[in-house]
Amino acid sequence: MVKKHSLLLLSFMLIFGAFLPQGKSVAASGSITISTDLVNVRGGPGLSYPLVKIANRGEKYQIVKEQGDWIQIQLSFGKTGWLVNWLVTKDNDFQQESKPESTATKNNTGIVNGDTLNIRREPSTSSPVIGKLTGGTSVTIYSKQNNWLEVGFSNLRGWVISEFIDSQSSSAQNGTTQNEKTASTVTGTVTANSLSVRSAASLNSNLIGTVTYGLSYKIVEEKNNWAKIEYKTGSFGWVAGWYLDKKTVKSQSGQAVKESIITIIHNGTNIRKEPNVQSGVLERANKGSNYPVKRVINDWYEIKLKNGNAGYVAGWLVSINGTKQQIEKPGAELYLKNKTIVLDPGHGGVDKGATGASGTYEKELTLRTSQLLSNKLKAAGANVYVTRKNDSYLQLAARVNMASNYKADAFISLHYDSNLDRSVRGMTGFYYHSYQKALAESIFTSTIGQTKLINRGVRFGDFHVIRENSQKAVLIELGYLSNPEEEMTIKSSGFQENAASGLFIGLARYFKENE
Repeated sequence: MVKKHSLLLLSFMLIFGAFLPQGKSVAASGSITISTDLVNVRGGPGLSYPLVKIANRGEKYQIVKEQGDWIQIQLSFGKTGWLVNWLVTKDNDFQQESKPESTATKNNTGIVNGDTLNIRREPSTSSPVIGKLTGGTSVTIYSKQNNWLEVGFSNLRGWVISEFIDSQSSSAQNGTTQNEKTASTVTGTVTANSLSVRSAASLNSNLIGTVTYGLSYKIVEEKNNWAKIEYKTGSFGWVAGWYLDKKTVKSQSGQAVKESIITIIHNGTNIRKEPNVQSGVLERANKGSNYPVKRVINDWYEIKLKNGNAGYVAGWLVSINGTKQQIEKPGAELYLKNKTIVLDPGHGGVDKGATGASGTYEKELTLRTSQLLSNKLKAAGANVYVTRKNDSYLQLAARVNMASNYKADAFISLHYDSNLDRSVRGMTGFYYHSYQKALAESIFTSTIGQTKLINRGVRFGDFHVIRENSQKAVLIELGYLSNPEEEMTIKSSGFQENAASGLFIGLARYFKENE
């Protein structure tokens, strides 16, 4: 009898063991990238384990350990999951090593003379590409090995083919300086409806903004099919390069300018140490200040300061006398410059507007959004008027009159919505006259892309501020305060910044496409 029970137990263990995952568990490190469209992540290393989530192509995860054909990955909130290894790609984190210089170089700086140039880990075309440089980029040269140069740019250091680098001293021997050469500026036009901007060249990095279809940006750096752009004034981020339509524009840099004077056109304009927006600020100049120009470097003027030192100012922030062509900045600012925009933060004073689930007043949020948007528009050179700048009440007719009096190119009335059904959420755009519809659609589409709220569409709306308005006017409801979860979202600084950016980009795109 005992023998019979033992045989039954042994048989059960053998059958059950066949369904257990085989293989030794090995601790591992590094990360993986999902390499197919949909991958099942399970609770354990086997197909019999429950489904935890579905991962999408391009997502990155940290490896916890490996077991046979399965990889355990780190998920959010401290959870882990398992997936099969043939549906992912392991990422290699190449660490830059200090290398002895093969040959000391007299030239410690150089300029990229091609459109794009691969940076490799080792001086070999079979070595992995760890980054890309665009034409006109200045690099530091550390050493030389045969026809390869070891160079550095930003925090990146690696090897490039020497024929694509012009050293500054060799240029000087030919009687010219690098600033007198013809440089290439690479721009990218967004081809996706909404394209995420991230803090680093990786799908695993933080989302810091969004750019929308049709707008162009200067590419300042490229790395592994990612492009670094100035997505808003003074702010840089990375976008997927395959969603950009790239164009190389040749521009003369370092041209001397004889007897020319530039005039500052905005208060607080930065005068920088070098001709780029990432350089330190020497001083700030006010509207109307004049400076003699020494030369032009790409889109920047080298000017002589009062103390005799040299400084640099962006060409799109000044006007210049004589016949020299005015420099225009590519991107949103170009289309908003000199436009007249009237912003109408809804409600105010005794009129609180909607009240949120936790007590937020609509009148306070609309004022906050309008202030952020106003700052962005003014920085782009637009003429901005706000119907109220504090907690005061203004008649609807007076708001409409401002649009008429200032002959506004666009009138935007900002609101937040409410509903007795607290589950309702999302954004809605309104127009009354047919000539207002295109503006409403452009602003709404861009703002939805930035904020990721539920899309409730653009529709006809019988509201006084757009019905009685002879200008191109729209009314935007930026989410539901009556929904407790959405109220918390739209109160946040991140949402407010994204909403203002969406409205800003939508306006720029409208003027680009309709004028």
